[in-house]
Amino acid sequence: MIALQVARIVAHIALFLDTEDEDVLELDAAVDMQEWLAKQLSELDPVFLRELVDAFAVIAPEYSGDVQKSVRDIPYHFYLEEELAQDDPVRLAELDAIRDSRED
Repeated sequence: MIALQVARIVAHIALFLDTEDEDVLELDAAVDMQEWLAKQLSELDPVFLRELVDAFAVIAPEYSGDVQKSVRDIPYHFYLEEELAQDDPVRLAELDAIRDSRED
């Protein structure tokens, strides 16, 4: 339950930082905040981080169109699966191959 709530908060912030007009939010400030958010997420307890990563897929249907995909892809864009796999070289190689094959 808490992971879903945190996922909604993170999604709202990430979407705001990613989609706002430059007249509203200066681009460098948005990038700095995205980097800060990524660092904070990577420092979460791994058990909770796993729950949070999984929660983005659960909450994604609450959004429509391209935004739904953006929410589902938050773990990808913030390298959260890689953070969870940091001690597993096989999984890291798999994730690297996924990144290489994916078109964004």
